[in-house]
Amino acid sequence: MPDTTQLLMFIAAGWLLNLTPGPDVLYIVSSALRSGVRAGIVAALGIVSGCFVHVFAAALGVGALLATSAAAFVALKWLGAAYLMWMGIRLLLAQGGGTAIVPNREIGEVVAVNLWRVYRQGFLTNVLNPKVALFFLAFVPQFIAPGTEHKVAAFLLLGLLFNLNSLPINFGYAWLAGWASRRVAAVQRTMHWMDRAAGLMFVGFGLRLAMTENPAR
Repeated sequence: MPDTTQLLMFIAAGWLLNLTPGPDVLYIVSSALRSGVRAGIVAALGIVSGCFVHVFAAALGVGALLATSAAAFVALKWLGAAYLMWMGIRLLLAQGGGTAIVPNREIGEVVAVNLWRVYRQGFLTNVLNPKVALFFLAFVPQFIAPGTEHKVAAFLLLGLLFNLNSLPINFGYAWLAGWASRRVAAVQRTMHWMDRAAGLMFVGFGLRLAMTENPAR
């Protein structure tokens, strides 16, 4: 395990990385705007669950396989890109922009939502992105001392710490988006266009992932 200074640097770096907007933050915010804070929190839990899959995979060598095997990287890359674009197209084509808000919804009213579906989509958004596996493979080992005896255990512990530290940031995004959807009338009136924008962004993230080159090449 790293010393105290390195550990604090690891935590700070993790918070900064989680504050950076991307597909995960977009999914959390859009879920909370559509269906409230609880949906945003469930979306965050789904995303963190997907991160745990990548942490265990990287610790077991699957991340290294993705970094060195062009076929494995390309297969997962296209699956992830297709899923992100599918989510974006659903938002673009769905009635009402894909929101769960009805025209006469009162401010603060909670709309029923399938939380399992929210969780599952967040999980798949993360699991099907090979860049997340490569991120853990590149980021975490920097904080493991060369002489560490149990490197796999250290990797797993740091991965666990990174994911747990991401929860306050992700929950904060969910709370802020949920608060805005309940209290700001202008947000309610523009949800249709916000979902359209979110759909375009998901398609953009999918296209960018599809064009990602294998770092091993």
